[in-house]
Amino acid sequence: MAQLNSLDAKVVWITGASSGLGEALAKECALQGAEVVLTARRFDELEKVRVGLLNPDQHISICADITDEAQVRHAYEQVLQKKGRIDWLINNAGLSQRALIADTSMQTERAIMEVDYFSQVFLTKTVLPTFLAQKSGRIAFVSSVAGLLGTQYRASYSAAKAAIHMWANSLRAEVANEGVDVSVIFPGFVKTNVSFNALNGEGKPQGHQDEAIENGLEPDIFAQTVVSALLKGEEYIVIGGRKEKMGVLVSRLSPTTLYKMIRKMKVK
Repeated sequence: MAQLNSLDAKVVWITGASSGLGEALAKECALQGAEVVLTARRFDELEKVRVGLLNPDQHISICADITDEAQVRHAYEQVLQKKGRIDWLINNAGLSQRALIADTSMQTERAIMEVDYFSQVFLTKTVLPTFLAQKSGRIAFVSSVAGLLGTQYRASYSAAKAAIHMWANSLRAEVANEGVDVSVIFPGFVKTNVSFNALNGEGKPQGHQDEAIENGLEPDIFAQTVVSALLKGEEYIVIGGRKEKMGVLVSRLSPTTLYKMIRKMKVK
């Protein structure tokens, strides 16, 4: 577990950086002195974020749809061409869900797995040779407390977030002696637009905010906590309110108790 004293002049590549958790993480990394590479599908949205960062001229916006392998390869080439190295890769882009299993089409199941699992795997595999050649760097995945617990209305999302956690565990073991570190972040409810964009059973955005997210953690507090934990070299980072942390603890101590708790929870 490598510790960094600061992010001064370190290159941090963040996906899903045009809003929400990605934007908050970009702001915090910039405050800590990093050179931030912002990636999402819409260039104008990325540029709005970039110009709002500390020292905007040292950050770059690179457009890519992370589910398109050709675009991901091109983005990677641009990062290396403009920055020459990557110190942290934060796989943050994601898609949530608000639908019962019985109402979720297979197309929607696959769409969520594509964004939340396969695209993260492909980007990481694309960037991995650079980390191995440098013999340094940290790869972070934004999973979710839902990926540790599994709740109603989020089956595909929970499954994808659990899958990326296990894939990250395997990656960590494989690169442990190569100077490359792997962290997984498990956010609980954070105030972002994630629930507006969450897919319903037909694969369309639900278009409204969840009460739990409305009462969630402020994004800047989330980002400060994450960056501080990553700088300390932490590998398993759970960030959320008392309920989420309690749920994670119970999931480890007594899965049966957890299942009973989840059945009674109001999660939509």
